[in-house]
Amino acid sequence: MPEVFAVDIGGTQIKAARVDEQGRVLDSRKIGTPHSIEDFSAAAAVLTKELATGAAAAGFGCKGLVDTRTTVVRVLPGTLHYLEGRSLAELFGVAAIPAAAENDARVALLGERRWGAARGRDDVIFLTLGTGVGGGVLTGGRLLRGSTGAGSHIGHLTVDPQGVPCICGNRGCLETVFSAKAIEAAAFSARHRGVASVLLNGPDSPACEQVFAAATSGDAVAIEIVSRAVYVLGAALAGLVYVFDPEVIVLGGQMAAAGSILFDPIRAMIRERTYPMLQREIPVVRSELDGTGVVGAAALALDCL
Repeated sequence: MPEVFAVDIGGTQIKAARVDEQGRVLDSRKIGTPHSIEDFSAAAAVLTKELATGAAAAGFGCKGLVDTRTTVVRVLPGTLHYLEGRSLAELFGVAAIPAAAENDARVALLGERRWGAARGRDDVIFLTLGTGVGGGVLTGGRLLRGSTGAGSHIGHLTVDPQGVPCICGNRGCLETVFSAKAIEAAAFSARHRGVASVLLNGPDSPACEQVFAAATSGDAVAIEIVSRAVYVLGAALAGLVYVFDPEVIVLGGQMAAAGSILFDPIRAMIRERTYPMLQREIPVVRSELDGTGVVGAAALALDCL
């Protein structure tokens, strides 16, 4: 039974594991993401020594645009900019075995298709809802990558043409309205203005989870913040249904843990906006492998064998 080395590279943490062909994590490590290429290389060497010995293949999930075949990170704005132009297989010292890399959201989708909520599906829209919004699309059983690898970056779909600037260079992107950062910014604004809310009783910058919890408990300000964000997400997904005609929509990431306050209005909106033409329900379900990006990276590695 082959075992593979899998790595999920995030802005705050790197998760690495040894995974078998059933998706079982046999051993794993988690470290804070280094702030320089020198520290990253040193950390990579340790992770490889501890987890990659004897692995049949390696898989990497990383934000940004990544060359799947060469594992070179092509474009990566933000704190991990230092990885641009670097081969992840070489940085982790596994160039001698089959290796592949992919955008982290697409990697997560591969894991969901092999072992999770998208099992047996060929047409899927997948979103990771966290600090930003990651996206992956499976169409006809193939990952949508586009001509340069930028395809399926759903978080950068324009939902407000005159909206605020986004890290990608566009403005009014989905993740500027629906993301942990966007919701936290709206909550901070309400708190800063002194609007009556339970959000005034907590920390200066309420976390996204606290805003959702306040909305669930009936706080009017939190309800308004969450409702606006969810409305935009639901509308965007309804539009994407007409583009990709998915069998299922899978939502993952930290914000998917919000439960019914997120899923119920999205399901209702998608039905209202698509059923008259499609004459079918589009299931909207939570990721079954939420928080285990390394399992998706393992699925990518297994595809190399």
